[in-house]
Amino acid sequence: MIVWDLVVVGAGPAGLSAAHAAARAGISTLVVERAVHPRYKTCGGGLIGTSLAAVKGRIEVPAHDRVDRVTFTRDGRREFTRRNGSPVVTMVRREEFDDRLRAAAVAAGAQLRERVAVRAIEQDPEGVRLRLADGTTIAARAVIGADGSSGVTGRHVGVRYRQVDLGLELEIPVPPVEQERWRGRLLLDWGDMPGSYAWVFPKGDRLTVGVIAARGAGEGTREYLRRFVDRLGLTGLPAEHDSGHLTRCRAEDSPLRNGRVLVVGDAAGLLEPWSREGISFALRSGELAGAAVADGDLAGYERTVAERLLPEMRAGFRLLDVFTRRPDVFHALLATPPGWRMFVQFCQGRASFDEMLSRRSIRAALAVLDRLSHSSSQATTAHPGS
Repeated sequence: MIVWDLVVVGAGPAGLSAAHAAARAGISTLVVERAVHPRYKTCGGGLIGTSLAAVKGRIEVPAHDRVDRVTFTRDGRREFTRRNGSPVVTMVRREEFDDRLRAAAVAAGAQLRERVAVRAIEQDPEGVRLRLADGTTIAARAVIGADGSSGVTGRHVGVRYRQVDLGLELEIPVPPVEQERWRGRLLLDWGDMPGSYAWVFPKGDRLTVGVIAARGAGEGTREYLRRFVDRLGLTGLPAEHDSGHLTRCRAEDSPLRNGRVLVVGDAAGLLEPWSREGISFALRSGELAGAAVADGDLAGYERTVAERLLPEMRAGFRLLDVFTRRPDVFHALLATPPGWRMFVQFCQGRASFDEMLSRRSIRAALAVLDRLSHSSSQATTAHPGS
């Protein structure tokens, strides 16, 4: 039986980044994937600057739009639009973006087997065995799990989640008049359910329209999407794709490794909690894991993620808490020059949320919001019928 140095489970951005890093370092690498590229993936497809930096020199990004204008609304009201002198988000279709990453990993020396489903994982001191749906087995010295938050690798490692959200999405082909209306502009709407928001992402001849909210309010989330689409005047246009998915953010002490098995991206619960942006975390964690396997230092992956990625997640949870408690104030702050600058800096990858929240002015503003929320909570408790 062939024993691979590394087997990667899942051929999305996280898994293909891991495979690229390991194969380029001379590690014999196999990627197994249930689907066949190119395949549709439920995802907004907005690349922030951090993601663009992660793939620079590896692929040419198949951009369908580069957004320099953002419209913000609060449940359809209080609309305002801000414009930046350079693009803030790059729009891709995931079937194309992921296929470019696949080609780059293969060019680096990785092998890919599609239509392969992993059913179980077994470990011993010598390595890892993956039992497949067809009854065969693959052996490896190390495994990187990139098969999503409901995959077998996350269960094997014991990943635990602090936050689970339901995202619903429509991919809608639109006529030229709508293409022109949205070209270079995206829309973000802060919903009336706690922590929820909706989006319109332009991609040439189609729009990606979606909503996200905490799991457990499925009908409310579906109604939010229906109202949002109707408000946009898109109700009569048939969707090419109508899909949903759960996003899961890891708990602070959730493991990233079990012996010779590492998890990356969604399989590890790595994403930004407020925006639920996960592509940049997938690309970076995958590359870090692939490099750790190549270096023979699997524990080094855990240390590096703790140093580089987890502070961003902690800051994102802090931001989500403020957004959930004070969405109107959050909306108003984005209309100010400092608020818009912070948003642009995050989108362009020039500053992470943990860097921003360490600034004295931001800390002071958050302290004020905390006091306001505490006062509002006390007032509601004192006058529950008001």
